[in-house]
Amino acid sequence: MSQPTWINRRDFLGDVYTALAGIGLGSLLSHRAAAAQSWTPGRNQTHFPAKAKRVLQVFCPGAASHMDLWEHKPGLDKMHGKPLPGEENLVSFQGKNGTLMKSPWPFKPAGESGKMFTTMLPHMSRHVDDIAFIHSMTSKTNTHGPGCVFMNTGHATEGFPSAGAWTGYALGSANENLPTYVAIPDIRGEPPNGKANWSNGFLPARHQAMMMSAQQPIRNLQLPSSVTKAEESASRELLQFLNKRHADSHPGQSELRARISAYELAARMQLSAPEVSNLASEPASVHKLYGTGDENPLKAAYARNCLLARRLLERGVRYVNLYCASRASGVDGLLNWDAHKTLKPDYERHCPVFDQPTAALLTDLKQSGLLEDTLVLWTTEFGRMPTHQEGTTGRDHNPDGFTCWMMGAGVKGGTSYGATDEFGRRAEENVATVWDFYATVLKLLGFDHTRLTWYHNGLDRRLTDVHGHVIDAILT
Repeated sequence: MSQPTWINRRDFLGDVYTALAGIGLGSLLSHRAAAAQSWTPGRNQTHFPAKAKRVLQVFCPGAASHMDLWEHKPGLDKMHGKPLPGEENLVSFQGKNGTLMKSPWPFKPAGESGKMFTTMLPHMSRHVDDIAFIHSMTSKTNTHGPGCVFMNTGHATEGFPSAGAWTGYALGSANENLPTYVAIPDIRGEPPNGKANWSNGFLPARHQAMMMSAQQPIRNLQLPSSVTKAEESASRELLQFLNKRHADSHPGQSELRARISAYELAARMQLSAPEVSNLASEPASVHKLYGTGDENPLKAAYARNCLLARRLLERGVRYVNLYCASRASGVDGLLNWDAHKTLKPDYERHCPVFDQPTAALLTDLKQSGLLEDTLVLWTTEFGRMPTHQEGTTGRDHNPDGFTCWMMGAGVKGGTSYGATDEFGRRAEENVATVWDFYATVLKLLGFDHTRLTWYHNGLDRRLTDVHGHVIDAILT
């Protein structure tokens, strides 16, 4: 009979520590496996019951000024022309700041909630009782390109999936004849950093947005007169056979599969896309509501894009990015909301373009019942300073406090969450981040933001990075 092997106390505790670590790791892996088995992406499954089925995100690039549009600051009226207390010699993005500058336009109460609202957006003021304003947003950057990408993807560098790509990956398609995710750029051009704002990042390439707009109809959808439908159908079947064989011999190449999928979608869109983009089929009353025939060509073009957005949403597109304004230009504030030098004339140009068409889109969604399960977001990359730039009548960049808002499915309308200080300089009350914003969006879509992940470069990546808390105060 062999003698028992005795170990000393130190060896025993060391072995116990190792064993407990293994048990803990096994428990974590089992939980992860169980979570993976309980939810399958892309099959219209959610982690828990969803309030929203689709998302409309209206983006105003150029950093639209919160204290001139959404957040009333009586302190600016009282202190107009005086230095910003504690930051009298402030140097921000484009240089030294001057004194505090009140909004050029008065605010007045709107809706039953009495929300103080700029008089520059009279059409939008009719919707305040349905909107939840987040007045305490913050950003990691004060530069437009990274700021737009950060607001869209949760990361300030390119290469990460946008919120729309994550939504398409999570839910899958609701209409096989239309894209899951559509980006509608403004007639004036793409936003700062362009297509990175609606990129698939490291997700499979099929999750990037398809670009569409009312002024850029999809080309080459009609069959040539020399090709019959039977010939086209036979060619498509042969192509499908060859594509599948080639894809099967090259597993793991998502770009190849995405290209094949895009061609197949394009074939199906030969029937559906002309119909969805045929705005002429809408009654005259709808065109009048949106302002598609306005004498201002920028407003008319944006109005047509708003109408296209509604038609896409009602036909099952999961996520629509709708842009109002575009990139920066040699003249600040000319093409977007970047009013460095002349705030008043810049916003008196941009606000009429934005106001009626956006308000009409919200009215249309509400009247049709789509708003009950459509989540509407309004976003911009950061805010503006409460002071004027020295030597100008414009405002510089301000990532320390700004406003975004939500409306629609599961959102508590007529509410204001958080606040900046008395002048609008910094978020002070219930400070919110882009990650908090998207954690809330994902909850409304039925997802736990910590569980919606994709393994990439050794990490389980997610839209909210390693941050984010749901803003429950704005939810019903």
